[in-house]
Amino acid sequence: MTSPITTERHGDVLVILSDNPPVNALGAAVRQGLQAGIQEAAGDDSVKAVVIACKGRTFFAGADITEFGKPMIDPPLPMLVDQIEALDKPVVAAIHGTALGGGCEVALASHYRIAVSSAKIGLPEVKLGILPGAGGTQRLPRVAGIALALEMTTKGDPISAAQAKQAGLVDRIAEGELLADAIAFAQEVADKRPLPRASQGNVAATPEDFEAFRKANAKRFRGYEAPAAIIDLLEKTATLPYADGVILERQGFMKLVMGVQSAAQRHIFFAERKASKIDGIADDIALRPIARVGVIGAGTMGGGISMNFLSAGIPVTIVEMAQEALDRGTGIIRKNYEATAAKGRLTGEQVEKAIGLLSPTLDFSALADCDLIIEAVYENMDVKKEIFTRLDGLAKPGAILASNTSYLNVDEIAATTSRPQDVLGMHFFSPANVMKLLEVVRGAKTAPDVLATVMDLSKKIKKVAVVAGVCHGFIGNRMLEPRQVEAMKLLMEGATPAQVDKVHVDFGMPMGPFQMSDLAGVDIGWHRDPTRIENIRDALAAEGRWGQKTGKGWYDYDEKRNPTPSARVAEIIDEFRKKSGATQHEVTEEEIVERTLYTMVNEGALILAEGMAQRASDIDVVWIYGYGWPPYRGGPMFWADTVGLKKIVAGLEKHGFKVADLLREKAEKGERFTS
Repeated sequence: MTSPITTERHGDVLVILSDNPPVNALGAAVRQGLQAGIQEAAGDDSVKAVVIACKGRTFFAGADITEFGKPMIDPPLPMLVDQIEALDKPVVAAIHGTALGGGCEVALASHYRIAVSSAKIGLPEVKLGILPGAGGTQRLPRVAGIALALEMTTKGDPISAAQAKQAGLVDRIAEGELLADAIAFAQEVADKRPLPRASQGNVAATPEDFEAFRKANAKRFRGYEAPAAIIDLLEKTATLPYADGVILERQGFMKLVMGVQSAAQRHIFFAERKASKIDGIADDIALRPIARVGVIGAGTMGGGISMNFLSAGIPVTIVEMAQEALDRGTGIIRKNYEATAAKGRLTGEQVEKAIGLLSPTLDFSALADCDLIIEAVYENMDVKKEIFTRLDGLAKPGAILASNTSYLNVDEIAATTSRPQDVLGMHFFSPANVMKLLEVVRGAKTAPDVLATVMDLSKKIKKVAVVAGVCHGFIGNRMLEPRQVEAMKLLMEGATPAQVDKVHVDFGMPMGPFQMSDLAGVDIGWHRDPTRIENIRDALAAEGRWGQKTGKGWYDYDEKRNPTPSARVAEIIDEFRKKSGATQHEVTEEEIVERTLYTMVNEGALILAEGMAQRASDIDVVWIYGYGWPPYRGGPMFWADTVGLKKIVAGLEKHGFKVADLLREKAEKGERFTS
């Protein structure tokens, strides 16, 4: 087998070159090749300096995480980076693309670092529930300071080459061709001594630095083990010699990597990538070209959907029925872009470029030249059918017709056209320009190339797409329904909204079901007749308790939208309890979990059995990216596996629920939903 590492001489500089597509991951063969290259340099007196560089699109973008949990093949990365640093000849890391995780640690172990201006450098291990395990937590603060080390290791976001240069993490920005500049740099420093070794630096930090950082990020890190472990490690090792620090680092790494949270976060890492694979469709299927997108409706959803394509450089024709609605919608699009620019995330030029790709119009026929047309009007089947009937006579042959529906039957919508093979659902989540999830709903007659085209397009607009089948609510909203139903029943039996919400927030959700209702609007889907009061929600809506937007809903809100339990809501709930004759009892946290979360798992099992989701991990992706399920619990199906399916079944049976056959079968066989 050909080694992914080669060496070549450029005068007295030895270049160690990695070619391990797609991202030069630091798997065993790469590590062995790097070690051999370092040994070659050490044993050849004619070599005065070394350059470590990579072919392809990136520098080493991290470890090979498929090796996690398996026996380590020598050399382990911690040993390798120490060998790089220990070489008595200058080593220059030549960085392009990204130097992430183990790649950043290789760069830190090198004596010098040069990068192209577009490069990014980071330690994202925390996003996999672990900490850097090859000296990253020890070398980084010695090179770039404790403040940047805390930011990079606990949040996992990469920094630019310019930021790295300012912090001392990069010594030089390449002005010409990277490898040539790196070789010249190596020749320049070939005779300089002593060599700058990151492990020999000092960490300047005070206890107050760590306490202030913990306090400032308490909300962000809530529930996560890895960030807390990293802060503790950096604090403990700030005053220790490097050799002692790396021992504690390795112990911390091993503890986290063997834990449930890291397993959950690694599960999501692979699940996200697996979700893009479509069962039964070849990877090399010819895709339909998408040069222009049409969006029907300039409201909240239509505007947000349009921004996804505009930001990706794809022209959009947006259609409305009235000029006022069109102006309001395009105005909000501009306002959103300018708000992003004000935060420094876009330049004024980028804003104008995106807006310049938008063609607002009242002329429905302007959609005739679009390759993909997305209907984004309100959730009414008759209205959607009327629109698709018009589109059928207008859209060019081969155009993809999509409905941004949350619940409705895509096959019924497709049946109004003469081209059901071109129709599918594209369920964006609000706000559509922010939320990463996209449920792509495959109709009974949706053509394979249509589905593959939209899944490919989702990557271009930076969405995480999951294929769903046609059923009420698809994957996410279908699983949400039993949670909401049981939450309402629990109120009738003695629970309070705050009690139910607290269990969900303590579980790791950003908010509970009643908090979510107040945020979205209690009046959403309400029949609008204040004299027709059939349930608690009707009673709240009839009194104008529409949630945060009116300052009162399930909770009362102050001017800063801080919630407090409402005495009036308690009265309304009590009135309905008395009318219903529901038996009251003390509702425990365990019961709330069993009735609101176990039921979601049960619904997920039904979805899988019916083929409405391709795989259990797809369900987890939907809930992580669309509904705020905590990543450290790995999604509802992974979480069920960690709880134990027999326990889930017992909990459901205790409360009289019908257990899904697939769930019961897996529990009895001792199987899991996820691998």
